Amino acid sequence: MEELEQGLLMQPWAWLQLAENSLLAKVYITRQGYALLVSDLQQVWHEQVDTSVISQRAKELNKRLTAPPEAFLCHLDDLLRPLLKDASCPGTATFSCDHVEEALILRVRSELSGLPFYWNFHCILASPSLVSQHLIRPLMGMSLALQCQVRDLTTLLHMKDLEIQDYQESGATLSRDRLKTEPFEENSFLERFMVEKLPEACSVGDGRPFATNLQSMYMAVTRQAIQVGQKHHDAGDPQTSSSAFSHRTDNQLLNQVEEPVSSTPSLPGPETEPTVSSGPMQRPQLLKVKRKKLRGLFS
Repeated sequence: MEELEQGLLMQPWAWLQLAENSLLAKVYITRQGYALLVSDLQQVWHEQVDTSVISQRAKELNKRLTAPPEAFLCHLDDLLRPLLKDASCPGTATFSCDHVEEALILRVRSELSGLPFYWNFHCILASPSLVSQHLIRPLMGMSLALQCQVRDLTTLLHMKDLEIQDYQESGATLSRDRLKTEPFEENSFLERFMVEKLPEACSVGDGRPFATNLQSMYMAVTRQAIQVGQKHHDAGDPQTSSSAFSHRTDNQLLNQVEEPVSSTPSLPGPETEPTVSSGPMQRPQLLKVKRKKLRGLFS
């Protein structure tokens, strides 16, 4: 199950719109099983199963279909992949969820080879360590990375101000007055941001902005955590990858987040798009029963 756990950690969160509410979800599917995390921003639920559970549940829910568990896993992969990639893309399946005591059942209905196909994800409350691994630690890492980016941008702005001042002292003038700016004052900027921009910037809403705008950074941070954890493991360090965040510096995080965060659900180039499976799955037979050149502002 280590492959499922590590694969799930590297998947980005996706926004899932249901008829009755919306959820954040991430899933990883292989030929050996699947792992799923779901959250309504109040609680987090989790399910991880292998092929034996897949076979048993498939028999209970789809008595007219007979197939190996790999076939059902492949079909679930086909249903979830486009949905989690683009929530606005209408899929062929219908999803609904029910709360049963502290559990959450995510129900799926679609067609498979011309027959109705049903599947229920039986998710239980995620353990605190799992929530920490997939949410708390990555979000802390992302905050540190963003703070590091802000410091670098602030330094760059000060350098630009010195460059402009040198041009002015050399007699250069602006060709267009509307392009004139004042020297950057960090404290004034931060105070103005806290008053004017913070309320809107930190509006979590239903979680969609997080799931769509910060996918690339989340994946970079979790990938860095896995790499650090693997190094500890190879060196004989008893620490697990879930504790790797506490030993990572700002610079280490920033090295994994070089490109700007996209404002769309697209994934960071040149990375491949996130998938809910570890690779192309064999489909068993199913039986029925360029960068711009910078231009100066000064003549």
